[in-house]
Amino acid sequence: MTPQRQLVLDAVVELGHATPEAVCTRVQETAPAVNITTVYRTLDLLEQLGVVKHTHLGHGAPTYATSEHEHVHLVCHHCGAVDEIDVDALEALAESLRASHGFRLDATHVALSGTCRACADRADAELAKDA
Repeated sequence: MTPQRQLVLDAVVELGHATPEAVCTRVQETAPAVNITTVYRTLDLLEQLGVVKHTHLGHGAPTYATSEHEHVHLVCHHCGAVDEIDVDALEALAESLRASHGFRLDATHVALSGTCRACADRADAELAKDA
């Protein structure tokens, strides 16, 4: 593990869900010479080694977290909030996919998009006000 790779891993651990750009910004606080290309290559290597995983939480860059950071992400279309639920919440779906298609779901790589409670409550209040 080179010092640069350790800095990238440390940044992922500290930031939780982190885009490569956020990781790069954090690393550059300590090592200004580290560039975004180095960060991307290091994240790829760390993922190949099983140390980190990436998830696409939306249309932007993937986010990275340590591999033991296993959960399903709930992403709000409206405000962008990200919540987490245990992977066991998708166990029935995983079993159904396995039985019907032989497909083995990696629920730790899943982001479900929809509307968070706060945004849904606001929308309901607007509807009630207009009625």
